[in-house]
Amino acid sequence: MRLLVVGKLNGQLSTAVRMAMNAGAKVAHVETCAQATHALRAGQGADLLMVDYELDIAALIAANEAERIRVPVVACGVGADPQRAADAIRAGAKEFIPLPPEADLIAAVLAAVSDDERPLVTKDPSMQTVLQLADQVAKSEASILITGESGVGKEVMARYVHQNSRRAQRPFISVNCAAIPENLLESELFGHEKGAFTGAVARRIGKFEEADGGTLLLDEISEMDTRLQAKLLRAIQEREIDRVGGSRPVKVDIRILATSNRDLAVAVKEGTFREDLLYRLNVVNLRLPPLRERPGDVFALSEYFVKKYAAANGVPARPLSAQARQRLISHRWPGNVRELENAMHRAVLLSTGPEIEEFAIRLPDGQPMSAAPDVQTARTASAAAEAATRTFVGQTVAEVEQQLIIDTLSHCFGNRTHAANILGISIRTLRNKLKEYSEAGVHVPAPQGAGAHAA
Repeated sequence: MRLLVVGKLNGQLSTAVRMAMNAGAKVAHVETCAQATHALRAGQGADLLMVDYELDIAALIAANEAERIRVPVVACGVGADPQRAADAIRAGAKEFIPLPPEADLIAAVLAAVSDDERPLVTKDPSMQTVLQLADQVAKSEASILITGESGVGKEVMARYVHQNSRRAQRPFISVNCAAIPENLLESELFGHEKGAFTGAVARRIGKFEEADGGTLLLDEISEMDTRLQAKLLRAIQEREIDRVGGSRPVKVDIRILATSNRDLAVAVKEGTFREDLLYRLNVVNLRLPPLRERPGDVFALSEYFVKKYAAANGVPARPLSAQARQRLISHRWPGNVRELENAMHRAVLLSTGPEIEEFAIRLPDGQPMSAAPDVQTARTASAAAEAATRTFVGQTVAEVEQQLIIDTLSHCFGNRTHAANILGISIRTLRNKLKEYSEAGVHVPAPQGAGAHAA
């Protein structure tokens, strides 16, 4: 993990830095908030900022946000002044570390805030096959396309490939192509020069340069505009990029990984994705099966999440009862690993006995999970579908579309990415539709649960 310490290195802060280094962090240091933003803008990457609470933390976070630099902040300071610690949290710090520091506290905060440890947990034969291929190609320089439904763990697999590559000691930089507005994504990837556009007050290093020597993950690459795809293709082919407003190319040495929950071959036929770019990215394809096809992983992941959230909440890590295990294996997990993680987090909090019982495994609305559908359930669903079809008569296409989108979003508990995948539309199209509905006064379901993404 890369830690940037902001403040004067004297006394107890120096001790905290040494403890962070002993905990495995790679530490850099600047004295002022302005220097911190400048270092991040210039490409000195960081996974976490440790900031003296005597500095203006709110201004630092605001300056970083203006540059679209989003790095979590922990505040630290001598003495446990409750008011000043509370002020730091209100200013945007994720945690407060009192000085003089404790080694265990430093290590725990670094692990919790940076979320650097995301192990790939699997026991199912179908995933073991994928893992064997990942191990085989990890040390190569080949571009890898990781595909699968939303929530199956594509980014976790990407991190696994990086950690087992020859670039493991170099940066791993991830860019979510669906979460960044189209007009900003080019600058985010390639950087910009001062004055390149309104608001470009200084040179900004993009993710390509920040990942130099390491790995760049292009998450949900299917959402990238075709014009930008052409520039990306050139960057991959030539190993050089052009900053927005730049006058000369910049050489980069990176390995490209990409993820998609859509079939890019179909996107090529539809004209929304470049065929030559697909060939460049898809040297090796790692397809992650959905959780419903990985029954062995349901139990392995459940036990991992139970231990994780029991430790986080200071409660015993209870075993799963036989009934709970049966309920887990009978559910289809449309939200995949993300849905399972949320369910097990709730189960840890709801359980009181010696085991995690069936009643504790609930959906986000608080209802017990549904088991696999039986014949009567299927008949009921069929009748409901027929009745719903009849209700469409007399409605406009736009009205039917709106109802379908809102109902699907409700079904996904507000998860935009999952809803877009089910509807077969891009996340950008879904966002535009929801904005239109919201402005017209239509209630739009908000994301629910820790794993839901507003996207």
